[in-house]
Amino acid sequence: MFINKTKNGRNNLCGIKIAQLRKAMRISQRELAEQLQLLGIDIDKNAVQRIESGQRFVIDIELKAIAEFFSTTIDELLS
Repeated sequence: MFINKTKNGRNNLCGIKIAQLRKAMRISQRELAEQLQLLGIDIDKNAVQRIESGQRFVIDIELKAIAEFFSTTIDELLS
């Protein structure tokens, strides 16, 4: 049987790092969602909250845009 969650029950590996980067930039979840929308990603503040809390999966297109916004690599987001 496949398990699509981390060992601690999260649906993604990157949410914690995204929250750290966002807080370091001193922007809100809403502001992050707006910036990602400018990059062509259809995402809202609630989706950002669910990503950061590990409740939502992150697709590759979103991950690429998030890495671009934070000027980091996908590998760094996943570490």
